[in-house]
Amino acid sequence: MKKKIAIIAGGDSSEIVISLKSAEGLYSFIDKDKYDLYIATIKKGEWNVRLADGEQVPIDKNDFSFLEKGQKQHFDFAYITIHGTPGEDGRLQAYFDMIDMPYSSCGMLASTITFNKFVCNQYLHNFGVKIAKSIHLFKGQEVSNEEVVQRLGLPVFVKPNDGGSSFGVTKVKNESDIQPAIEKAFKEGKEVVIESFISGTEVTCGCYKTDKVTRLLPITEVVTENEFFDFDAKYNGQVKEITPARISQELTEKVQSETSRIYDILGAKGLIRVDYIIPEDGEPVLLEIYTTPGMTATSFIPQQVRAAGLDIKDVMTEIIENELKGRD
Repeated sequence: MKKKIAIIAGGDSSEIVISLKSAEGLYSFIDKDKYDLYIATIKKGEWNVRLADGEQVPIDKNDFSFLEKGQKQHFDFAYITIHGTPGEDGRLQAYFDMIDMPYSSCGMLASTITFNKFVCNQYLHNFGVKIAKSIHLFKGQEVSNEEVVQRLGLPVFVKPNDGGSSFGVTKVKNESDIQPAIEKAFKEGKEVVIESFISGTEVTCGCYKTDKVTRLLPITEVVTENEFFDFDAKYNGQVKEITPARISQELTEKVQSETSRIYDILGAKGLIRVDYIIPEDGEPVLLEIYTTPGMTATSFIPQQVRAAGLDIKDVMTEIIENELKGRD
């Protein structure tokens, strides 16, 4: 009998539209000859699963079951592709741990750490990972323009501490634009990070590990004519994504090695993606870590899988089977 896989999308943030696209991507990637696939949507007050005929039925939160043709059905595995709360910040991972449901992504602790950009960077900095200088604010806290410029210089990036897809992010070049940028970022979350700007080559590296294999995927170079890799660049084609990146073999190995090291430090699981900026000195600086990276047909991870000469269907099967082993 085929295992039932829940592809879990939705969430409570502005990124829900990207999550739903990733779910459709995963639905096309995962082997339907091997698994029965369902797309489940989770957001505040609404936990539903879409049946084969398109009908949406509620999920029982007690055991993540649902009714199909009058019969109670249980999932065997959850592939989480929520970008933001509650699927990227550890909440859903904790729930699945409690009901003993295997899932695709990092565990609760790693998800919680990486979702908080400031905490993650400070934590990894203790292990020698290079990071940008930054200022952290909770809602209600203030920082003067003068202090920002004195500590970080200009330009700076102002962004929500717990968001993605570049929602609420501003590259600030003028001192007078700092406070409006902070206000914009606070509309997307309760915490804001102001980071120093580092000039260089932006790259991203995907990675996953199982009990049998370690896959360090080819690196993608991100080139955009916009001020930075914003929402339009990410999702409206205003970017050039070059895989493999136009960097030396030595630098490629350095980025991949650091990605593998970060994976292990965090105790990561499943697919992750790590973004860096490479300044003139050639030492990669960590930007962000994504534990539920985008999985549309044009997202970085599928691009990198193709560049590695791998079949995305086989990659999905490796990740799923690694979590299902010993459960029959």
